[in-house]
Amino acid sequence: MISENVKIFSGSSNPQLAAKICGELGRPLGRVKLSRFKSGEHYCLYEETIRNCDVFLVQTFSRPINEHFVELLVMMDAAKRASARTINLVIPYYGYSRQERKAAPREPISAKMVADVLTTAGADRVITIDLHAPAIQGFFNIPVDHLTALDLISDYIRKKNIVNPIVVSPDAGRATTAENLANILNAPFAIMIKKRPEHNQSVITHVIGEVEGHTPIIIEDLIDTGTTIVNVVESLKERGANDVLICATHPVFSPPALERLDHPNIMEVVITDSIAIPEEHSSRFHVLSVAGLLSNAIRINTSGGSISSLFKYGGV
Repeated sequence: MISENVKIFSGSSNPQLAAKICGELGRPLGRVKLSRFKSGEHYCLYEETIRNCDVFLVQTFSRPINEHFVELLVMMDAAKRASARTINLVIPYYGYSRQERKAAPREPISAKMVADVLTTAGADRVITIDLHAPAIQGFFNIPVDHLTALDLISDYIRKKNIVNPIVVSPDAGRATTAENLANILNAPFAIMIKKRPEHNQSVITHVIGEVEGHTPIIIEDLIDTGTTIVNVVESLKERGANDVLICATHPVFSPPALERLDHPNIMEVVITDSIAIPEEHSSRFHVLSVAGLLSNAIRINTSGGSISSLFKYGGV
């Protein structure tokens, strides 16, 4: 049981996940009023005292991302002015993470900008899962607990006893994660080489590894429009692979991702509840909960312990 001075509040992005976290911790979800003025401006009122409390705000950066981002800032400001002892952000999916470097002249590094804003607004700590680029931790001058859902995903896959599996990284950037999963499963792995002519578009140019006759397990940090995933699936099938298992931590699912992922050559899509998905979705989807992972991180931060104890197969 954690201290009564620990208060957990949910933004409007994923209240179901926040409720699960509180259930794991045996604490009630904090009472907060979130509303809008007629102009669309956000309003926040904590309906219980938080003076000298360690406040945890659960807000994932799902669509509409900018609305949820500003709502979190307003919640932080209200908590700071209500004399919270610490303000800890639980951000399962850290948005703008794909803009972590300049890939062309005159582009922003939006992931750094978001980190600066959160820190300036008063955050004392950030807890997040599977950043698109782990180096984003260094954009903050406050502690960042970077968790991973790889243990959850790998445990689920191991129970399926897939015959002749091969772990596939959809691009070079996911190669380390794919290699880690392959080592856990004692399976070979392959890498897809792609180019991006435009945002949310990709073309597979090469496949490094022998996939014929294997059952591919594609591992991603997020799925946005589903374009890359479908291209990878079809490229694998062209090379003689079996139907594919898709694994990803963050179901961003920008339209028409749900329709694209209902693909005849995709046997299953394994995701987490870091982002809430519509109740009406394909039977191919299997959702793993990160509530236990996040609740343990909160428990360690308030009661003591090591975050590394949450990594069964090694951290990120």
